[in-house]
Amino acid sequence: MTMRTFERAVVTGGAGFLGSHLCERLLETGAEVVCLDNFLTGAPANLAHLQEHPRMRIIRCDLTDFVHVPGPVDLVLHFASPASPIDYLRLPLDTLKVGSLGTLHALGLAVEKGARFLLASTSEVYGDPLVHPQPESYWGNVNPVGPRGVYDEAKRFSEALTTAYRASKDVDTAIVRIFNTYGPRMRPDDGRAIPTFIRQALRDEPLTVAGDGSQTRSICYVDDTVSGVLALAGSAHPGPMNIGNPEEMSVLDLAERIRALAGSSSEIEFIDRPVDDPRVRRPDCSLAERELGWHPRIDPDDGLARTVKWFQEYLADT
Repeated sequence: MTMRTFERAVVTGGAGFLGSHLCERLLETGAEVVCLDNFLTGAPANLAHLQEHPRMRIIRCDLTDFVHVPGPVDLVLHFASPASPIDYLRLPLDTLKVGSLGTLHALGLAVEKGARFLLASTSEVYGDPLVHPQPESYWGNVNPVGPRGVYDEAKRFSEALTTAYRASKDVDTAIVRIFNTYGPRMRPDDGRAIPTFIRQALRDEPLTVAGDGSQTRSICYVDDTVSGVLALAGSAHPGPMNIGNPEEMSVLDLAERIRALAGSSSEIEFIDRPVDDPRVRRPDCSLAERELGWHPRIDPDDGLARTVKWFQEYLADT
């Protein structure tokens, strides 16, 4: 399949964990990149190494306000949103606003520029799934009034809005449903399992495993996720499309792998599971394999080892 290339891309949330890796990869393809971020959860440090790049522009702005980007744009990647429970539980209204108004404004930018638009959605639209693994055809099992509803429903609304723009305004759109992604530049305190376990293991603190640790996750290294996102962007496919690693593991297994890779003597400590914490999570990625020829290439132990190494260096400097 011939993949389209882009000359000038806008990445909303480009200072975030995933957004910064996208900016980096787009620059490597020769594209100009405009990052839009209000730094609510993203960090300028994530883009520090790109700041002086001649094809990189960083604009501090709130996407829920009016958005203007001068000059031509042929790709809009909408990745702005708090993405970890600790953030969206702390910032519920901001999360809902960026999923609604922010998506509306990002789509408006794509309309104005005649650009392809790609929405970063999430496996959380499947909620606590009753179908396993989760194919794109599954509608999900989400509690709209639970604590996680602010994120889940913001993303479900943004999917509906993107689909409506495609149908009613003939916008070239795509929706990617991203499953648990990890790697360098995650915040040690963002509340997600991998950075939490790594931080605890490197400090020989107890690894706090929720429940009995039997709930499952499917983790995908950031380089693989970015490859999948850009493959979808460069195709004509509208999605929704799952991008993630079909290799499933329990949270307890994940904690034990990280403890071993960190050479830690930490004990496992079991704590209460959060409300509406999904019991299982595993993508059916056959659509991405069939349409894009995409599948994850980095083994979880290799990816986790790279991530532990990055955290060792990061924590040593802070």
